[in-house]
Amino acid sequence: VMSCSSSSALEMEIFQYIDAHQSDFIKDLQEWVAVESDSVQPYLRKEVMQMMALAADRLAALGATVNLVNLGSHQLPDGQVLPLPSVILGELGKDPQNPTVCFYGHVDVQPAKKEDGWNTDPYTLTEIDGVHLVIRNLYGRGATDNKGPVLAWINAVETFRALKLAMPVNFKFVIEGMEEAGSLGLEKLLEEENQSFFSDVDYIVISDNLWLSNKKPALTYGSRGNACFSVEVECGSKDLHSGTFGGIIHEPLLDLIALLDSLVDSTGRIQIPGIYDSVAALTEEERKLYESIEFDLEEHRINCGVKKFLYSTKEEILLHLWRYPSLSIHGIEGAFHEPGIKTVIPAKVIGKFSIRQVPHMDLLVVKQQVLEHLEGVFSKRNSPNKLKVSMPLGAKPWLADVNDLLYKAARRAIKTVFGEDPDLIRDGSTVPIARMFQTITQKSVMMLPIGAADDGEHSQNEKISRHNYIEGTKLFAAFFLEISKLH
Repeated sequence: VMSCSSSSALEMEIFQYIDAHQSDFIKDLQEWVAVESDSVQPYLRKEVMQMMALAADRLAALGATVNLVNLGSHQLPDGQVLPLPSVILGELGKDPQNPTVCFYGHVDVQPAKKEDGWNTDPYTLTEIDGVHLVIRNLYGRGATDNKGPVLAWINAVETFRALKLAMPVNFKFVIEGMEEAGSLGLEKLLEEENQSFFSDVDYIVISDNLWLSNKKPALTYGSRGNACFSVEVECGSKDLHSGTFGGIIHEPLLDLIALLDSLVDSTGRIQIPGIYDSVAALTEEERKLYESIEFDLEEHRINCGVKKFLYSTKEEILLHLWRYPSLSIHGIEGAFHEPGIKTVIPAKVIGKFSIRQVPHMDLLVVKQQVLEHLEGVFSKRNSPNKLKVSMPLGAKPWLADVNDLLYKAARRAIKTVFGEDPDLIRDGSTVPIARMFQTITQKSVMMLPIGAADDGEHSQNEKISRHNYIEGTKLFAAFFLEISKLH
């Protein structure tokens, strides 16, 4: 175990190297951003393949053993068959004395075109001074999601090699090219590799999300799941004229609106009986975590352009975003939605809604509760129409223990690099990957973001600041040292 002073001297040496090589690290990111590795659009699949090859070469240059695992192909809705990009399984160091940390990241991106409202070309990394001159932003698709963080991790590993330092941990890498298209084929691969590639892994780190604040670092320990529902009401095989039939039939859209209206009240509380029964109780220790979080309610409100929120305090807002379930209605299929007037009674309408799930809620129980509730409301209407309720998609929530050694090591590393303790945050949306790794491998999984809240992932003018990219590289290096101290 290193003494404090030698440890900090080592950290200083590492940080100085990273600072001195900033422009190299930015050049690498420029080269990666230039590849239009959009996995959503079929015509760009070759670019995704090229990106996987670039990433594989970069790992090989570190001295890692790289295995490009072929996942075969997949069929698109139009019948076209496309090859899936290979997944990289990389490995560096096999010292039995050292812990093994596995990093997950992806190098595919969301679609982007200049004419969508970008100020710069999305595939040319462009450095621009921020409003505050101290902040310089690197704009480009994939800069924060997820090419920047993947490179920051690789840069951190490379720093140990360049300085001829002993590797503090053994590294494994899982890098994919289909994350933005649903990580096709990844789950099956993880299951197949669980007994082999993952057998000696101690910790899994994912850096594919953002801080809650623009300035204060964060560590993510949970995300909500999602159960998507479809509720269909049908009266017959064809649409009807409201002049000829209005007033004498049970209209499906009226049934559907009554069903959707019964789901949630005006305070946001879900009206399905029993839905809150299995939600984890809020402990005092957990409530404390919310007090120190840096979160500007007013700024958040202005960002999303609404007049007011359902709750007026930071704590209540975050609790309802992260650890309580919510129900949202997304739309109605089959109803007339073009401009103008069309006096039609649609024969079949489908309402779509989803419930963000939280720990201890069981997907099958939720499905049953929704079904019984909707059938109960429907039966009171004495409608002869046909009701069909289904749950086409269910993703489970993910939750880690903030007192886990992995989180303690990350908190210390953040304190070293940023000089403050991180916000411990959860994510209101669904992060299937964290849950997938945890369920299959049963290892400690942590989300360690380096992007700031205003990075605009998936949006126009996506960026990572030079500060976050370079300090994020230092954070990963400091984190390797902290992990090695645990063993």
